[in-house]
Amino acid sequence: MSDFIAKLISLLNYLGGLITPWLSEVATAIIACCLVVFGADINRFLRRYFAGRSFLLRTSIFVIVNAFGYGLMIIHLSPLLAQYMAKIPAHWLFVLVVAIFFAIGSWAQRNRQV
Repeated sequence: MSDFIAKLISLLNYLGGLITPWLSEVATAIIACCLVVFGADINRFLRRYFAGRSFLLRTSIFVIVNAFGYGLMIIHLSPLLAQYMAKIPAHWLFVLVVAIFFAIGSWAQRNRQV
């Protein structure tokens, strides 16, 4: 049994090592996927919150949030996420990345975005 566990950890280390050079891109993909999945909810909330306000204010908020807000989130959160992910051991890194993408995908599936 311990031989199986050692081989499994070795395989996960290898797979995590393949991800490590691409942490910046993986972090950007995670943030972008989260924004795609949760962006509709954020926009729906803003639409309800600013309902009845002037067209100019609603349009300005929409542009600020969608053009600048989401872009700034990607630019600033991706390197931060990559730094945190770089501190995780390789075998856990692979498991974490797979789990995050499955969680995002299942959330999208549950909310009928897939």
